[in-house]
Amino acid sequence: MAKSDFQKAESQLQIDIEYYNTLDIAGFSRMLKDPSYCYKFYWLEAIVKLISEDRNEASYDEIINEMISNAWYSVLEFHVHLSGIWGDGEIKDSLEKAVLKLYKLSGLPSNASKVEIKNKIAEFDKELHEEKMVLTKNVPYKALSGFANRCSEYIDLNSSAGRMIAYYNRINSTGMLLPYIFGSQKGLERKIIFQEAWIQMIQDQMTAILGWIQYEKVRWLQNNNPEVPGLVYKLMPLDDKMRKLTHVRRLWEGILDTISITDVFKDEPIKKESYDVDHFIPWSFVMNDELWNLMPMDSSLNSSKSNRLPQWDRFFARFAENQYIMYELIHGKAGIRKLYEACYRDNLHSIWASQELYRKGNTREEFFSILEKNMRPVYDSARRQGYEVWRV
Repeated sequence: MAKSDFQKAESQLQIDIEYYNTLDIAGFSRMLKDPSYCYKFYWLEAIVKLISEDRNEASYDEIINEMISNAWYSVLEFHVHLSGIWGDGEIKDSLEKAVLKLYKLSGLPSNASKVEIKNKIAEFDKELHEEKMVLTKNVPYKALSGFANRCSEYIDLNSSAGRMIAYYNRINSTGMLLPYIFGSQKGLERKIIFQEAWIQMIQDQMTAILGWIQYEKVRWLQNNNPEVPGLVYKLMPLDDKMRKLTHVRRLWEGILDTISITDVFKDEPIKKESYDVDHFIPWSFVMNDELWNLMPMDSSLNSSKSNRLPQWDRFFARFAENQYIMYELIHGKAGIRKLYEACYRDNLHSIWASQELYRKGNTREEFFSILEKNMRPVYDSARRQGYEVWRV
């Protein structure tokens, strides 16, 4: 979907009609309307998750801990900004700030489990207090703005947190049943109490509600991260089995049986018994296994490179040289051509690669130019998104 189409797309929350007689479903569907920050998505998602566990109340602290653990993977593994950055490079979003602070304090890896993350949140609770308190100032009652001013009592939605909390508790008591009301505790200990009728609806409609939240979250994040490809896949940990490198590895094995290939990073011949097929621009950014971004490299360096970017000026020419050797063999040897054609289904989806890069007749200079023209913008986007450069 083109970006403009994606931005204009609208989702409708589909809830069984039986609930419309007792609950303000229209107000619920407006809970994610026109958010200023990404908090609303993570707040509502955390509440739905807690309700799925048969909880009927939760403290601000518990909900925010859930939000931090849910945002962890997107922020750290894929460098997704939850609400963009200021002109001076400062991160806007307090949830993102909390994730980054915990990462620095804890030493956890970017793919840490939810249990590990929550254990570290408890360990560094005092250090995270400031970011958590910022999240309590607006999120809990701003999320209910879709229910405001739908009865005889009106309020300025920019009123203080105290006034908004009192307002929502008051209109709930007069007959407009809200998804939750507020307890009398202070700060992060304040509880929200889930309403029984809403608990039942949310549990019954869990799949539809979570799908709606996910869709709206992706729309928001994509608009704030326009250079990030495959963002829909970057909201939760992914199984490494999704990577489809079998046919590419067979292709490179056929090439290594034919000719010596120099390792891009070691400047030594690749040893067939100890190499991996890896991405030049990290998989965690491009989210695909396209042939034009894959290379054989010494397996001892693969974990060291991890999801960092190679130095472009130092290594791109070597990478392109190996790609060009592959290109010549594709068009010069029938056996290699057959191995290349086996990559069509999983590794040759980019139109520019099929129609320009790997077409027959390119000179070395033309091949290098086409590859650089298409790879450099992707590399630069990853760099701007915060991907670290690997210093070999």
